[in-house]
Amino acid sequence: MSASGLTYFEDYAPGMTRDCGSVSVDQAEIISFARQFDPQPFHVDPVAAADGPFGGLIASGWHTAGLVMRLIVDNYVSPESSLGSVGLDELRWPNPVRPGDTLRVHVTVLEARRSQSKPDRGILRTLIQAENQDGEPVMRATSINFIRVRPAPGGEHGGEGE
Repeated sequence: MSASGLTYFEDYAPGMTRDCGSVSVDQAEIISFARQFDPQPFHVDPVAAADGPFGGLIASGWHTAGLVMRLIVDNYVSPESSLGSVGLDELRWPNPVRPGDTLRVHVTVLEARRSQSKPDRGILRTLIQAENQDGEPVMRATSINFIRVRPAPGGEHGGEGE
Protein backbone atom coordinates (compact mmCIF):
# COMPACT_ATOMS: atom_id res chain seq x y z
CA MET A 1 0.00 0.00 0.00
CA SER A 2 1.26 3.46 -0.78
CA ALA A 3 1.90 6.24 1.71
CA SER A 4 -1.37 7.88 0.65
CA GLY A 5 -3.32 4.74 1.58
CA LEU A 6 -4.44 4.26 -2.03
CA THR A 7 -3.20 1.17 -3.83
CA TYR A 8 -2.37 1.04 -7.53
CA PHE A 9 -0.56 -1.33 -9.89
CA GLU A 10 2.87 -0.06 -8.81
CA ASP A 11 2.16 -1.25 -5.24
CA TYR A 12 1.77 -4.92 -6.25
CA ALA A 13 5.35 -6.20 -6.56
CA PRO A 14 6.11 -9.78 -7.62
CA GLY A 15 6.71 -11.88 -4.52
CA MET A 16 4.49 -9.72 -2.31
CA THR A 17 2.23 -11.76 -0.08
CA ARG A 18 -0.83 -10.70 1.84
CA ASP A 19 -2.83 -12.45 4.54
CA CYS A 20 -6.45 -11.81 3.61
CA GLY A 21 -7.90 -12.96 6.91
CA SER A 22 -10.17 -15.82 7.79
CA VAL A 23 -13.79 -16.89 7.72
CA SER A 24 -15.64 -19.65 9.54
CA VAL A 25 -18.11 -21.90 7.77
CA ASP A 26 -21.24 -23.28 9.39
CA GLN A 27 -23.58 -26.06 8.38
CA ALA A 28 -26.58 -23.82 7.74
CA GLU A 29 -24.58 -21.68 5.26
CA ILE A 30 -23.27 -24.77 3.47
CA ILE A 31 -26.77 -26.18 3.04
CA SER A 32 -28.32 -22.83 2.09
CA PHE A 33 -25.73 -22.13 -0.61
CA ALA A 34 -25.92 -25.67 -1.98
CA ARG A 35 -29.72 -25.75 -2.09
CA GLN A 36 -29.62 -22.71 -4.34
CA PHE A 37 -26.53 -23.41 -6.48
CA ASP A 38 -25.14 -26.97 -6.08
CA PRO A 39 -27.82 -29.30 -4.67
CA GLN A 40 -25.81 -32.52 -4.53
CA PRO A 41 -26.60 -34.80 -1.55
CA PHE A 42 -23.18 -34.37 0.08
CA HIS A 43 -23.81 -30.58 0.16
CA VAL A 44 -27.46 -30.47 1.26
CA ASP A 45 -28.29 -33.60 3.28
CA PRO A 46 -26.19 -34.42 6.37
CA VAL A 47 -27.70 -37.91 6.68
CA ALA A 48 -27.06 -38.85 3.05
CA ALA A 49 -23.63 -37.15 3.21
CA ALA A 50 -22.58 -39.39 6.12
CA ASP A 51 -22.78 -42.39 3.77
CA GLY A 52 -21.40 -40.46 0.79
CA PRO A 53 -17.94 -40.22 -0.72
CA PHE A 54 -16.70 -37.63 1.79
CA GLY A 55 -18.04 -39.24 4.99
CA GLY A 56 -20.06 -36.15 5.89
CA LEU A 57 -21.45 -32.85 4.74
CA ILE A 58 -19.06 -30.63 2.77
CA ALA A 59 -19.28 -27.18 1.23
CA SER A 60 -19.59 -26.81 -2.50
CA GLY A 61 -16.32 -25.74 -4.08
CA TRP A 62 -18.21 -22.77 -5.50
CA HIS A 63 -19.25 -21.78 -1.97
CA THR A 64 -15.60 -22.01 -0.93
CA ALA A 65 -14.63 -19.83 -3.90
CA GLY A 66 -17.24 -17.25 -2.89
CA LEU A 67 -15.98 -17.11 0.69
CA VAL A 68 -12.39 -16.76 -0.54
CA MET A 69 -13.39 -14.04 -3.00
CA ARG A 70 -15.01 -11.98 -0.26
CA LEU A 71 -11.78 -12.01 1.76
CA ILE A 72 -9.78 -11.06 -1.34
CA VAL A 73 -12.08 -8.14 -2.13
CA ASP A 74 -11.97 -6.92 1.46
CA ASN A 75 -8.21 -7.31 1.93
CA TYR A 76 -6.34 -7.38 -1.40
CA VAL A 77 -8.26 -5.95 -4.34
CA SER A 78 -8.15 -2.19 -4.28
CA PRO A 79 -11.47 -0.40 -4.83
CA GLU A 80 -9.72 2.65 -6.32
CA SER A 81 -7.77 0.68 -8.90
CA SER A 82 -9.38 -2.70 -9.58
CA LEU A 83 -10.55 -3.06 -13.16
CA GLY A 84 -11.80 -6.63 -12.87
CA SER A 85 -10.51 -10.05 -13.79
CA VAL A 86 -10.43 -12.18 -16.90
CA GLY A 87 -10.69 -15.33 -14.80
CA LEU A 88 -8.95 -18.02 -12.82
CA ASP A 89 -6.43 -20.62 -13.93
CA GLU A 90 -5.77 -23.93 -12.26
CA LEU A 91 -8.66 -23.74 -9.79
CA ARG A 92 -8.40 -26.69 -7.39
CA TRP A 93 -10.17 -27.85 -4.24
CA PRO A 94 -7.71 -30.43 -2.84
CA ASN A 95 -9.56 -31.05 0.43
CA PRO A 96 -13.20 -30.59 1.40
CA VAL A 97 -14.49 -27.74 3.55
CA ARG A 98 -16.62 -29.04 6.41
CA PRO A 99 -19.03 -27.39 8.86
CA GLY A 100 -17.06 -25.65 11.60
CA ASP A 101 -13.93 -25.13 9.48
CA THR A 102 -12.17 -21.79 9.59
CA LEU A 103 -10.51 -20.86 6.33
CA ARG A 104 -7.46 -18.59 6.09
CA VAL A 105 -6.62 -16.98 2.76
CA HIS A 106 -3.22 -15.83 1.50
CA VAL A 107 -2.33 -14.29 -1.85
CA THR A 108 1.03 -13.94 -3.54
CA VAL A 109 1.77 -11.73 -6.54
CA LEU A 110 3.37 -14.01 -9.12
CA GLU A 111 3.71 -11.51 -11.95
CA ALA A 112 3.04 -7.81 -12.47
CA ARG A 113 3.45 -6.27 -15.92
CA ARG A 114 2.22 -3.17 -17.66
CA SER A 115 -0.27 -3.64 -20.44
CA GLN A 116 1.21 -2.98 -23.88
CA SER A 117 -2.13 -2.06 -25.41
CA LYS A 118 -3.64 -0.06 -22.50
CA PRO A 119 -1.00 2.00 -20.69
CA ASP A 120 -3.43 3.05 -17.94
CA ARG A 121 -3.31 -0.44 -16.42
CA GLY A 122 -1.19 -3.35 -15.41
CA ILE A 123 -1.85 -7.05 -15.36
CA LEU A 124 -1.40 -9.04 -12.15
CA ARG A 125 -1.13 -12.79 -11.91
CA THR A 126 -1.85 -13.78 -8.31
CA LEU A 127 -1.66 -17.13 -6.51
CA ILE A 128 -4.63 -17.60 -4.18
CA GLN A 129 -4.34 -20.16 -1.40
CA ALA A 130 -6.89 -21.11 1.25
CA GLU A 131 -6.34 -23.55 4.04
CA ASN A 132 -8.42 -24.80 6.94
CA GLN A 133 -7.61 -24.47 10.65
CA ASP A 134 -5.42 -27.59 10.44
CA GLY A 135 -3.27 -26.12 7.67
CA GLU A 136 -4.78 -28.39 5.02
CA PRO A 137 -5.18 -26.70 1.62
CA VAL A 138 -8.83 -26.35 0.58
CA MET A 139 -8.51 -24.09 -2.46
CA ARG A 140 -5.79 -22.98 -4.82
CA ALA A 141 -6.12 -20.83 -7.93
CA THR A 142 -4.25 -18.34 -10.04
CA SER A 143 -6.12 -15.15 -10.93
CA ILE A 144 -5.47 -12.62 -13.65
CA ASN A 145 -6.52 -9.06 -12.76
CA PHE A 146 -6.33 -5.66 -14.39
CA ILE A 147 -5.19 -2.90 -12.03
CA ARG A 148 -5.12 0.83 -12.76
CA VAL A 149 -1.68 2.46 -12.67
CA ARG A 150 -1.14 5.38 -10.32
CA PRO A 151 -2.38 8.60 -11.92
CA ALA A 152 0.33 11.07 -12.84
CA PRO A 153 0.22 14.45 -11.11
CA GLY A 154 -2.64 16.43 -12.61
CA GLY A 155 -4.89 13.38 -12.95
CA GLU A 156 -3.46 11.86 -16.13
CA HIS A 157 -2.54 8.18 -16.18
CA GLY A 158 1.15 7.88 -16.75
CA GLY A 159 3.51 5.91 -18.84
CA GLU A 160 3.64 3.91 -21.97
CA GLY A 161 3.23 0.14 -21.99
CA GLU A 162 6.15 -2.22 -22.45
